[in-house]
Amino acid sequence: MENKNYNIVDVLIVGAGPAGLTAAATIKKRKPELSVCVIDKAHAVGNHNLSGAVLEPQALHEFLNYIDTNLLASDEAKTILERTVTQDNINFFTSKRLVPMQSLVHLAKILGFNIGAMSHKGDYIVSISQLTKWFAKIAASVGVEILHGFSVSEIVWDKITKTATGVRLVDQGWNKEGEKQQNFIAGEVITAKYVILAEGVDGTVTRDLIQKAGLTREHEPLFSIGVKELIQVSPEQYEKFTKNRVVHALGYPIFKPFTGLDMFGGGIMYPYDDNCIAVGMIVGLDWKEKDFNPQDALALFKEHKFVKQFIENGTIVETGAKMIPEGGYRAIPRNPETNAIGCGNIVIIGDSAGLVNMIKIKGLHNAIRSGMIAAQTLTHSSVVSTFSGNYTKELESSPVMKEMRKAQNFRQTVAKFGNLIGMPLSILGNLLPKYDIEADYKTMTSKKYKLKGDKTFDKANFTALALIEHREEQPSHLKILNAEACKECAEKFNQPCVVFCPAGVYEDIHGTLKPANASNCLHCKTCQRKCPYDNIRWTVPEGGGGPRYKRM
Repeated sequence: MENKNYNIVDVLIVGAGPAGLTAAATIKKRKPELSVCVIDKAHAVGNHNLSGAVLEPQALHEFLNYIDTNLLASDEAKTILERTVTQDNINFFTSKRLVPMQSLVHLAKILGFNIGAMSHKGDYIVSISQLTKWFAKIAASVGVEILHGFSVSEIVWDKITKTATGVRLVDQGWNKEGEKQQNFIAGEVITAKYVILAEGVDGTVTRDLIQKAGLTREHEPLFSIGVKELIQVSPEQYEKFTKNRVVHALGYPIFKPFTGLDMFGGGIMYPYDDNCIAVGMIVGLDWKEKDFNPQDALALFKEHKFVKQFIENGTIVETGAKMIPEGGYRAIPRNPETNAIGCGNIVIIGDSAGLVNMIKIKGLHNAIRSGMIAAQTLTHSSVVSTFSGNYTKELESSPVMKEMRKAQNFRQTVAKFGNLIGMPLSILGNLLPKYDIEADYKTMTSKKYKLKGDKTFDKANFTALALIEHREEQPSHLKILNAEACKECAEKFNQPCVVFCPAGVYEDIHGTLKPANASNCLHCKTCQRKCPYDNIRWTVPEGGGGPRYKRM
């Protein structure tokens, strides 16, 4: 793009995560003459990228070797990919003990049962924020333009041709009262021949496309929330844990058989550099308890005897929260007429499409591979309008959809029957019927979390360590649709969003629920998927706002 005119490009990619950057670099490598631009709402590369993350190597190697066969031997590779899993601990926790499960998983793998895919040996243990920074450097090296601090408000859609002509950026310079300030800048339109949506889980631009193009899902999308702390421990504790071990724990403190405590998910522990151990809790949003906060479960997980030995007296150096798409194969948005994952000249990749395998609890490898497939089909498409159909055809025959189809009944089976019955029953995989599961926001009840203590989780410190920044004077990007519904929710459920929001955004002010602390927002979007009245909408704030993850 020698003319530096970013308003008109050949290929526009929304989202500078692993999926979007993989697509961008591959397109530019295959067809250098195309102008390829990636825009992202984060202040800088990697700031909004948070994950476990355990990464299967094959897709990564294919991408790196395609761009440059020397990349795997580079200094960046040696640093970012230095940790591989040699000790894979899968445990069931009770409040005081643990039961190792890796032998059971290994046996299931030998027998060909789907839960055998929970094995992580040989995978890379990575910081996704650091991985994304590396991908951005790779993409830039082949000529991709990456622009940060640009939020997209909507798809510019042509109803007649059923194609996207581009995107419109968010206005900048409104004040809280909705008045234009002196520095007001109207959102510009970026025109593109091809558009790729790679904005991550429950993206607002993807939701806009679904509405405008009439995309549908066979099944309700399901989600979980992951809350995570990066804890710097003593060299002795880190050595005891080792840099090649990952821990995944089911059970306590979100599932206790026969007691009624039955949430999907569990705890994680991964080693990072500088004597840091990432400790996290993943919980399905279909929890029923009105007073539940995933951070309370994380605090209890950290107090478990097994976990505590590795992190006691450690220092929390960074925190974060993010939703994970769990709906699987049947929740992927598609064109009802063509079955395409997108429409015409626009496609959806990575977490935006929901390409996460919840049996493996992994989707990063699928994000990378879907980005490569989108790039390959785009550069082969002689007719622009066939892009989405060609992409979907190639994706369906790839390893991505092979494993997505294999896991398509897993999460729904557990949701329908609970952990105790659903987990073992899920071994039958696609021999089971397809279950229709209600949306996450419909599952709330008057039940209370049995392990709720008297101590309140320190959300202020959690938020501070996510390094969140927003321009304070802009209007709130969190919209409450119906104030009366909030009053009814308060009477029935005692305002659960005040409790479960990991950043403490919502407050009751003189009897009225408000997103009083919108500038604290972590961009996890849990509120719009878990509000029991489906009464909150997360819209896009001005570019550059949100968390600024550096090591997550």
